[in-house]
Amino acid sequence: MSRGTEKVGTAGRFGARYGVRVRKLIRDIEKLQRNKYECPNCHHISVRRLASGIWVCRHCEMKFAASAYSPVTRKIVSEEAMLEESTKGGS
Repeated sequence: MSRGTEKVGTAGRFGARYGVRVRKLIRDIEKLQRNKYECPNCHHISVRRLASGIWVCRHCEMKFAASAYSPVTRKIVSEEAMLEESTKGGS
């Protein structure tokens, strides 16, 4: 049985074109933008990308602006990691 596009993912549609670095970058970006995320309003896992930087919750229909490829920016993620690290060190 064939393994399909397990290794290259969604970039498999490009075949051998455009180079491996570009195809890996596109694979990683498309994986981020097609995931479902938690809604900041209702905390339901149903936030999907509507357009570049526009995200919508399919449960409560709330629209909000965020990063182009994920509703959570890297700055927020790094701040949460720093906060978690500081609480671990203090206890």
